[in-house]
Amino acid sequence: MSKSILITGGAASGKSRWAVTNYSRFDYVLYLRTGEAVDPDILHRIEYGNNQNGVEWDIVTGITADPAAAVGDHKFVIFDRLSDYVSILLDEMCPDIAAMTDELMKTIEKKVISDVEAMRDRIRENDGSMTIITLETGFSIAPDEPRQKALRRMIGDINQRIANSSDEVYFSASGIQFKIK
Repeated sequence: MSKSILITGGAASGKSRWAVTNYSRFDYVLYLRTGEAVDPDILHRIEYGNNQNGVEWDIVTGITADPAAAVGDHKFVIFDRLSDYVSILLDEMCPDIAAMTDELMKTIEKKVISDVEAMRDRIRENDGSMTIITLETGFSIAPDEPRQKALRRMIGDINQRIANSSDEVYFSASGIQFKIK
């Protein structure tokens, strides 16, 4: 049975570590990383788990568009991080933050949600499971800078939508994960 999991929490709260550990015994997992390179600690955990369990994962970095295209025939996918993906699309679709409108903000949000749904559809076709990692924005100080304000609002809205449509939702704090849905 296909499953979609969302894990949210603050920066360095253990979200990625938890996701990697959950899939460590599975073979042919796809670890999708938006934008930047994989954190060295997470990469070490993946390599350690692969060696201990005799499995092999695929790691794809630099995802800046159409993440569903990278899924292929993988049954298990970790998408790290939804919040970074929102930032990438914000920069792409609104290079001048002064031009941001509510309509454009909603267009960006719809694009992100559509891309997540396309990944979920692909995983369902493969009868697999997917974990989406995102940053929780609800505990941070409200920013004054226009780009950060827009980004925070969009991530918050998108996180709510993805959480509502996920089978399970976890909150990570200080390396401890709490199931909240």
